[in-house]
Amino acid sequence: MANQTSASTEGISPAGRVRRRLIATATTLFALPVIPKMAQAATILAVRTWPADEYTRVTLELDTELKAEHFTLEGPHRLVVDINGLTMNQAINELVSKVKPNDPYIASVRVAQNRPDVIRLVFDLKQAIAPQVFTLKPIGEYKYRLVLDLYPKIAQDPLLALSKMGEDSDPLAEVLENLAQAGSPSAPIPSVDGQQLPSIAQKRPAPPAAPALPDAERPNRPVLIALDPGHGGEDPGAVGPSGTYEKHIVLAIARRLKKLIDAQPNMRAYLTRDGDFFVPLQVRVQKARRVKADLFVSIHADAWVKPSARGSSVFVLSQNGASSAAARWLAKNQNDADLIGGINLGSHNQQVAQVLLDMSTAAQINDSVKVGDRVLSEIGKINRLHKKYVERAGFAVLKAPDIPSILVETAFISNPEEERLLRSAGHQDKIATAMLKGINDYFATSPGLARRA
Repeated sequence: MANQTSASTEGISPAGRVRRRLIATATTLFALPVIPKMAQAATILAVRTWPADEYTRVTLELDTELKAEHFTLEGPHRLVVDINGLTMNQAINELVSKVKPNDPYIASVRVAQNRPDVIRLVFDLKQAIAPQVFTLKPIGEYKYRLVLDLYPKIAQDPLLALSKMGEDSDPLAEVLENLAQAGSPSAPIPSVDGQQLPSIAQKRPAPPAAPALPDAERPNRPVLIALDPGHGGEDPGAVGPSGTYEKHIVLAIARRLKKLIDAQPNMRAYLTRDGDFFVPLQVRVQKARRVKADLFVSIHADAWVKPSARGSSVFVLSQNGASSAAARWLAKNQNDADLIGGINLGSHNQQVAQVLLDMSTAAQINDSVKVGDRVLSEIGKINRLHKKYVERAGFAVLKAPDIPSILVETAFISNPEEERLLRSAGHQDKIATAMLKGINDYFATSPGLARRA
């Protein structure tokens, strides 16, 4: 073999022989078998569950985007989810322990390696569901998320929730549909911290005499306030220096305010969320309109890049730009809640949603400023104000066209001192009482946009 090679290179220049050796080496390399690089399995960073009466959310946070397929089974009810690109590990096994016994939709969950690169989740259900399974791109501190939303096949009606709340007294669902009996309930005026709260019925001037209406047409239902605790579930809102979540603080304040409102003889409150779960901005507005609310109050705790910022604020909707650069920045951050909390855009009629947001009227904004002024004035008696006037910005959650709507930033949770106050039950009571006084004052001097309509 050596002789043949030697013979075949006779008469060739040294440079030519080098070129032939290079060609031979390259040919040998191309002839070697190609070994494919093994794809690296995705890593699950966190598993979270958010059970609530309205729906249960399960979130898998991963370091890369994955594809999932799902289907439901009956007899018994089950949801099966196959996730591609995963192998069994400790994080996925933790999902089993995340399911709470009081979850209204999930009885248990089973996890198994269905195929070499496919994990199968089987959710044993307590009732029939209409699932939504979708992925979310990274945003904020979150990486890729696979979201499983388990909705009941028959969605909960806000009016039904109100009727359940009033089972021991007047059936509010009927009242809200103008079917209540004539006459206003009378009750002693409640007091908070020894201070007697003014009654709307006492302060409002007597209306002029008018022809009697049939019972079904009497506008005698209680004043209904929709309270909207911001954020929730996947969306924690702002986080204070000590780790306080805005979503927990505003829910606590909203519950205290609801209790005060419900104690009034002619008022009722409705919470857009009464638990730690995410509600899209559009749905918050829809809920308030569904129960025919007379006022919409969204409750938040402000944050800023500098911890020195402090004080309470009240915002109303603006059709002509924000009243300050800070208001514009804040509105953008609040409007991004849907991106952080995570909504399935494919499940919403975007055209209808846009029409809803564009229908805001001058009358709504005018009434919103009136109630905003009164609430801001009362809050200013118990806390420093960030601005001494009602500010304006394009908050999506304030865009109900027929309901006066305000957004209250109770304090700066990013300020260490105000974070401490917000965590205090006593200060939460003071905020709730101040807001009630402002709301009472508004309805005592104005019939409200919803009632005039």
